[in-house]
Amino acid sequence: MARKTVKRVKTGSLERRFSLARAGFLAGARYATASAGTLFSAPDKREERRKAILSQRAEELVAELGELKGSVVKIGQMMALFGEHFLPEEVTAALHTLENDTAALEWPAMERHLKQQLGTVKLAELEVDPEPLGAASLGQVHRARRKKDGRELVLKVQYPGVADAIDSDMRALVRLLKLSRLVPITDQFNQWLDEVRAMLGREVDYDLEAHTTRHFREVLSEDPRFIVPEVFSEYSSHNILCLSFEKGLHISDPKVVALSQERRNFLGRAIMELCCREVFEWNKMQTDPNFGNYLLQIDEEGHDRIVLLDFGAIRDFDDQVLGPGREMIRGAWHHDTERLVRAMKALHFLSGDPPRRVQEDFAGLCFEAIEALQDPDRFPPPASVVNEKGEYLWGESNLPSRVLNRASRNALSVHFDVPPKEFIFLLRKLLGAYTFLHVIKAQVRGDTILGPFIHMHEDDDKARVDQQLSESAKKS
Repeated sequence: MARKTVKRVKTGSLERRFSLARAGFLAGARYATASAGTLFSAPDKREERRKAILSQRAEELVAELGELKGSVVKIGQMMALFGEHFLPEEVTAALHTLENDTAALEWPAMERHLKQQLGTVKLAELEVDPEPLGAASLGQVHRARRKKDGRELVLKVQYPGVADAIDSDMRALVRLLKLSRLVPITDQFNQWLDEVRAMLGREVDYDLEAHTTRHFREVLSEDPRFIVPEVFSEYSSHNILCLSFEKGLHISDPKVVALSQERRNFLGRAIMELCCREVFEWNKMQTDPNFGNYLLQIDEEGHDRIVLLDFGAIRDFDDQVLGPGREMIRGAWHHDTERLVRAMKALHFLSGDPPRRVQEDFAGLCFEAIEALQDPDRFPPPASVVNEKGEYLWGESNLPSRVLNRASRNALSVHFDVPPKEFIFLLRKLLGAYTFLHVIKAQVRGDTILGPFIHMHEDDDKARVDQQLSESAKKS
């Protein structure tokens, strides 16, 4: 079936502001009217009715957002992904339904854009497929071939005007949320809006993405398990990123599922080790755990490789966050509740001096979160998810959902503060790696993966936790 196309992407500030304001006003008016009706409901039905109304109004608002495409859609997706701690669950659920725009910009308009960005001479060196490989809310991807040597390339092309519309879209979206009355506008919410703005700014910064792609290509150059695309600067610009075309299969492809257990274990171990290197070695992390960012190259001789794609969501992490974060991992690794609680206090999401029961409850959550990475002889996981070799059976485990459910319950505690946004990224990174191993049904001993990393920077991280706790004590 032919892909849906559009002649242009709406980036005009006035028309987008009008659409957003209209959506917010209607949602707010409907919510206020419907809420008034709940005053006549029985007390035991009032909260249930309120949630149903909130859910319906949120769905209507999201439907309006989806019509605008561009950065508004991306902003909504980011808020859904990282906003569980400050958005009503009904609003988060509605935002999760936002999908990337699958309508592509028509080729005549795209060709004009390519000529403006690369120049007629450079573009003439390439044969560009007019049919995009994929289209999303911020841009689309085209295959290309360099005429002089047949080199296969891809052009990641940002839609014209999208980057310029981000700030106006953000301001308009804040006004929309105020009008809609669906979200409490708190300091915490405003801080997260700032983070969403920064994340989106990084995602449309193709110069930064080119630099980050080169960095990961360099640090992984001696690891044959991974492929990072090559950047071609001569065909790149502020709005175009040209990369080598890398073939591969999606991780859920039947050919991947049909691989031997040994080969799937190899791939799972590689992804988990990559996660550990990001946290313990590089202080750089891919914060988007989207499976679309991975392709698998299956080799007839069994030398399978993982293609890493899309470095627009890479974040640099400060040791002020990762230091205590690594200490939390060590505390969980050793089942050391005191060490774990100190690290959590240093990260400012366990407040005051909580009762021992609360500390043990939080510690239990962390112990469970890394059950697959611990020594199964010292700290045995449930018998149903480990084999006679001590290997964790990822295909049989529901660990990610167990952790998220338990975390949601713990978050209701009066002793729990909203964790730093960087820690949310760290947790999502870990759960993303877990889900990868679950999908390919890997069977690996996680302690042999995490073990070599556990003592890296240990003394420095301990000292950093002590320092941060001391500074917090002086302020209180």
